[in-house]
Amino acid sequence: MSHAEPNDTPSLDSFGTAINAVVVGASGGLGQAFVVGLTRCPTVSQVVRLSRSQPKGGTGAWYPIELESEDSIVEAASAIKDSLGTLHLVIVATGVLHAGDGLQPEKSWRALSAGAMETAFRLNTTGPALIAKHLLPLLARDRKAAFAALSARVGSIEDNQLGGWYAYRASKAALNMVIKTLAIELARRHPLALCVGLHPGTVDTALSKPFQSGVPQERLFWPDQSAQHLLAVLDRLAPEDSGHLYAWDGRRIPF
Repeated sequence: MSHAEPNDTPSLDSFGTAINAVVVGASGGLGQAFVVGLTRCPTVSQVVRLSRSQPKGGTGAWYPIELESEDSIVEAASAIKDSLGTLHLVIVATGVLHAGDGLQPEKSWRALSAGAMETAFRLNTTGPALIAKHLLPLLARDRKAAFAALSARVGSIEDNQLGGWYAYRASKAALNMVIKTLAIELARRHPLALCVGLHPGTVDTALSKPFQSGVPQERLFWPDQSAQHLLAVLDRLAPEDSGHLYAWDGRRIPF
């Protein structure tokens, strides 16, 4: 299957200059693409990478974290505060849809499993929430800043027309609620900052590999294509757009 062609990396001019960015999940396919895109951006000064395993290639500081270990997130946040002080962009590029026999998208309620639900919520909801807990306080107060987490269109309750995929849908819907609630509090503390969810489309990564057969070729993206789309979306958003979910093409997806 062929892929959509990538575009140029957005300039992120709306964030100003000397941008300090953090990419969580930097060793994954889309996370690595965000790191590359941000590194190439002339307005970005520093890119810090957070992930379980050290990313292959790339530059910038790397700190190990486990989404299921708040202690590791605290240590990384402390190191970031000591080295950079202020952040302008945080992208949480993590998520799990399938993981061996223990977690697979359910086709029926007969496949529901407490273990699978718990895994999906720990990684898709609780992990990003804890990242926000420790990195949102570092966002700049005197200029545009953003916290963005990868969500999914299938996490939209209003948009659900097909059913199935219980654990993934529910954990992403819960993430959307976390994002909305974070945005309300963030507006009080950092009025120029925004907190949003991003839907990357279907990206050619390990997460989507088993589910690509029915995707039109023009809607299957290379990771760098999707990352560029999403950075362009973030560049266009303003603080009043906070608390919502946006697709790769900039359209708002209902919760």
